[in-house]
Amino acid sequence: MGFFDRLKEGLEKTRKGITERIDKVLVSFGKIDDELFEELEEILVTSDIGIDTSMKIIEDLKKKVRENKVIHPADVKDLLKEELVHVMEGECRLNIGTSPSVIIVIGVNGVGKTTSIGKIANLLKQSGKKVIVAAGDTFRAAAIDQLEVWANRVGVDLIKHSEGSDPAAVIYDAVQAAKARKADVLICDTAGRLHTKKNLMEELKKVSKVIDRELPGASRETLLVLDATTGQNAIAQAKTFNESSDITGIILTKLDGTAKGGVIIAVKSELKIPVKLVGVGEKMEDLQEFNAREFIEALFD
Repeated sequence: MGFFDRLKEGLEKTRKGITERIDKVLVSFGKIDDELFEELEEILVTSDIGIDTSMKIIEDLKKKVRENKVIHPADVKDLLKEELVHVMEGECRLNIGTSPSVIIVIGVNGVGKTTSIGKIANLLKQSGKKVIVAAGDTFRAAAIDQLEVWANRVGVDLIKHSEGSDPAAVIYDAVQAAKARKADVLICDTAGRLHTKKNLMEELKKVSKVIDRELPGASRETLLVLDATTGQNAIAQAKTFNESSDITGIILTKLDGTAKGGVIIAVKSELKIPVKLVGVGEKMEDLQEFNAREFIEALFD
């Protein structure tokens, strides 16, 4: 099964929550009027796309309907699809133009951060990149062990210290290893939860300073992992992390286990942060680079 087919399969619950309801509404209306747009807006809002984003999408949809002189409700669907593609489009490719490049992966515990790192390492290795992984979440022995399992499974080097070590020291050693071993990409795990939000953000800043100092000019991504099943809570997490980290992209996991996949649209619209990778299953290859048109086509197929 190709990734598009897996994406279609993974979006089944979200599709039932959004597109099947949209189809029912469009069929039930004999003409295009304000009531039709209100029904469509309600579907978007209740599909975790968010109030502000949903209102903007419907306002822009109304304009397109007028500009294109559309009179049949059934024809509104294609215009809505194009509007959603427009909202989601942007630079989705990973910025890994230098050797080494650095990917810092952040997010709260439980969202699939460690698993995502393993899958990114696999994705990059399959494309011919030499990858090193740094076990920067030193506050949980389980995180180090889990990352080691993934590194062995994928076949990439892991740089680790013992539990309780300074995360910035792990990243320093990983940077030196990346330079010495001529790695293409260094992927850094980070702590998902410390005693206070302030502690967590301070640790992230320390890690960032080490990379700035040791790899000036290196391409860098700071990717925030969000769990699609948490819906609007994912937006709140993104806003919190964005206050202290320059997030360059989102990894959205567990799309296959939720009807709340619409949150991906809210994240892009409200936070102006591109979605770069999406996960639609537990297999190694079930994390892939995001493509806005493919996503919307799979959602409406």
